[in-house]
Amino acid sequence: MTEAIDLSIRELRRKFADKSLSPSEYWLAVEQHIEAWEPTISALYAYDPEVARRQAAASTERWAKSAPLGPLDGIPVTLKELIATKGQPVPLGTAAVELVPAAEDAPAAARLREDGAVIFAKTTCPDYGMLSSGLSSFHKLCRNPWNPTQNPGGSSAGASAATAAGYGPLHIGTDIGGSVRLPAGWTGIFGFKPSHGRIPVDPYYVGRCAGPMTRSVEDAAFSMATLSRPDWRDGTSLPANAIDWMDLDIDISGMKIGLLLDAGCGLPVDDEVRDAVVAAAKRFEEAGAVIIDVAPVLTREMLDGLDVFWRARLWGDIVGLSEERRTRILPYIYIWAKGGADVSGIDAVRGFNQTLEMRKSCGRLFAEVDAMLSPTNPIVSYPAEWASPTNDPALPFEHICFTVPWNMSEQPASSINCGFSRSGMPIGLQIVGPRFGDMLVLKLSKAFETWTAGVKNWPKPPNP
Repeated sequence: MTEAIDLSIRELRRKFADKSLSPSEYWLAVEQHIEAWEPTISALYAYDPEVARRQAAASTERWAKSAPLGPLDGIPVTLKELIATKGQPVPLGTAAVELVPAAEDAPAAARLREDGAVIFAKTTCPDYGMLSSGLSSFHKLCRNPWNPTQNPGGSSAGASAATAAGYGPLHIGTDIGGSVRLPAGWTGIFGFKPSHGRIPVDPYYVGRCAGPMTRSVEDAAFSMATLSRPDWRDGTSLPANAIDWMDLDIDISGMKIGLLLDAGCGLPVDDEVRDAVVAAAKRFEEAGAVIIDVAPVLTREMLDGLDVFWRARLWGDIVGLSEERRTRILPYIYIWAKGGADVSGIDAVRGFNQTLEMRKSCGRLFAEVDAMLSPTNPIVSYPAEWASPTNDPALPFEHICFTVPWNMSEQPASSINCGFSRSGMPIGLQIVGPRFGDMLVLKLSKAFETWTAGVKNWPKPPNP
């Protein structure tokens, strides 16, 4: 059954339908795969294989009657720990939070359950989802399956590690500054941050999105019909759509595609990353696109303003905790957030206003190009034990400069593998589209995946 791990959602559905494989049989293969990997990568929270077996058995009965609930019936799925599931606590990645069971499913969980998905676990994240790291004061340290000494990135750390390790075809992360795309780049998977509001979230916030994390573009696209159904709890939720999410063909001839190799601030781009992204751009050029070198959309003032605003916001969330509970927060995050304690209301608003400047800058660029390519991450990798690529709370966001502007501009963006470093670590290519151009991003991603044949050899379990 090991080959079943690599099946796509559509392949699984065909096998469920023709009775050559049942959801129960597939789940047991996934369960064995998790047993081999999980002691090494620690990607899961609230993992309950017994509940998963019951869900898979119920799905098996529905498929036996040719009456699946929906397009994801019987498909094993995880959700990032920050996405509430009824009856389970939402620790927010931190030991400081009281473990109170959630009263209801968040929108993504509700949609997946409605369509019969087998929700078998949550995935780990760092404290308050505010690190691009697998480090947490509550969860075990999450590690990168390609090399467990290295970080999977974050904050959708467990989701990216679970995807790369083959814990089923679909995992849902969240992204407010790159938290789907950054770990996708570092673990070699496909991560899709749709237009703001395309996938409803609760609680919603400026820049916050949910998105699928998969081994293939097709699996992410397939999930969107389920995940994108509107939900009244998200005040930014987009109307119901009639998008054909599987229409992934595209003619790139004549398309103007920007190439952004300088983020404007932050960490310098590793040579290996730059070379891989330039090579990817040449693939688009060979397909008929016009590649245009573009200037940065981000400035140091914008990034520092966002830093001030986010520090003040998180300090506002934790200042009411008892001193004893505050001491449980990961020290890196506590030191960073405490920098917001003395931020004035005026300075907080000025910081927030820099998100509007990002949006304006991104809009200006997309008046000139149809889409854009860039590195997802500026560096190849960093140690698993580090809280961030700088490991310095005074420099917390030097690694998000290619990703965060598109959250603030509400534009869709993906990360797809575009090669490997000499050390064997994946390198991510970011593809950005105009606001509401979700299908364009998926089509361009699928085209690139087709040209490169995707990732052929996924990491193998350390304990076969």
